Amino acid sequence: MIITRISGGIQIKIAITGKGGVGKTTLSGTLARLLARDGYEVLAIDADPDMNLASSLGIENPPKPLTDFKDLIQERAGAEGGAFIYNPKVDDIAGKYGVIGPDGVRMLVMGTVDKGGSGCMCPASAFLRALLRHLMLREKSAVILDMEAGIEHLGRGTTRGMDIMIVVVEPGARSLETAERIKKLSSEIGVKHIAAVINKGGAGKVNARLEELGIPVLGEIPFDQQLMQADLEKRAPIEIGGEAVEAIVKIKEKLMETVEEIRKEDEASKE
Repeated sequence: MIITRISGGIQIKIAITGKGGVGKTTLSGTLARLLARDGYEVLAIDADPDMNLASSLGIENPPKPLTDFKDLIQERAGAEGGAFIYNPKVDDIAGKYGVIGPDGVRMLVMGTVDKGGSGCMCPASAFLRALLRHLMLREKSAVILDMEAGIEHLGRGTTRGMDIMIVVVEPGARSLETAERIKKLSSEIGVKHIAAVINKGGAGKVNARLEELGIPVLGEIPFDQQLMQADLEKRAPIEIGGEAVEAIVKIKEKLMETVEEIRKEDEASKE
């Protein structure tokens, strides 16, 4: 894993995952806005088939899913005889097919890939994987990837090339079981750094189990009625504020401390 440090900041790619309904999108959108306010050029990518990241970012008119551009995908990733190009050109995609929202956050929507079985080897799948691997980042920039629920994306290798994966966990056995499977599969696909955020309170027992799994905790988001208010009003949580947003501010700070520690470890390993 390489987190590049250059004058003025770093380049970092973050994937956010977990069981369905645990608050991945709220965390993704709020982190993206906070990093943008810190001066980062942020690209937020909605890779969840439910496609709710736009509301969490405060974007009223999200971009069309990339998978809807079938001619583009065929042109970039298709090949003669039904084959596909494994590393298609994608460096211009964010600029051409994204939209810019509040605080200057640029957003892309991945869309879904029709597939039979767990490992779709097709032009659309190759195109999306290449996009995540080869996104061109500028100085002091961040990519926030809001993943689909569960662990299927890990089996497809979608998150390969991300620097750190954050698993959102809520109190409950199924959420912790998902975190355990994500920890196992992420190491198998080369994602070396994984951390957790605990949502909806109840951190005590959850903390203990995550410690057993070797997953460090970045922080806890308390249950907050203002998140529901933001959802009802179709506004970004950061625009409503409240205890949950305040907690995510602290999580962002801990995340960036963790990123700095990872960078130092990477540099030390090269010496």
